[in-house]
Amino acid sequence: MNTSRMSGIGLAAALAAFASTASADHLLEVDLSVTNQITITATSGVSAVTISGSQVTGFYLENLLAGGSGSLGASLVSGNLTSAENASDGSPVLYRFGLNDPGLNVYSFTTDSQASFTAGGLAFSGTATWNVSEAAYAALTGGATEGNVYFPADDLGDLPTAQILGTYLVIPAPGAIALLGLAGLAGSRRRD
Repeated sequence: MNTSRMSGIGLAAALAAFASTASADHLLEVDLSVTNQITITATSGVSAVTISGSQVTGFYLENLLAGGSGSLGASLVSGNLTSAENASDGSPVLYRFGLNDPGLNVYSFTTDSQASFTAGGLAFSGTATWNVSEAAYAALTGGATEGNVYFPADDLGDLPTAQILGTYLVIPAPGAIALLGLAGLAGSRRRD
């Protein structure tokens, strides 16, 4: 077997391993592969705590945004993202407190006044996609690639009294996967 084919197989195996561990260890996947858009999808991850709280306050993805992006300019494209124990109202909303809060809040996602999570139980269900401003997209792509999901919390100031449900993961954008492929190809050419 030639070196370039072996490199391609190794790269494919690494990407497959990454994909299988990502959904098992995180509650939410954040997809930023479409310019000026964010999609948040529930995984099969389970809640770390038992807690109920206002769905109007919602949950908070810590450090998802790099500083200074200003307004989100978010508009829902489609979505049924909700806590797994509550029915979706089909209209989850994105929120950022002020212009420099490093986290992203999702609220108004269920018809129930309280959202509930049970330790060891499925945390979230569904998916939602929003269009965002160019500045917000830049802040999202410059933010953390993984972090904690807090509830109930809508901004950084709520974290001391909120609980960590689990974590989120920003899944690789197609551009990042293409760069890995090019790097693998370049590496195999040097060895030939």
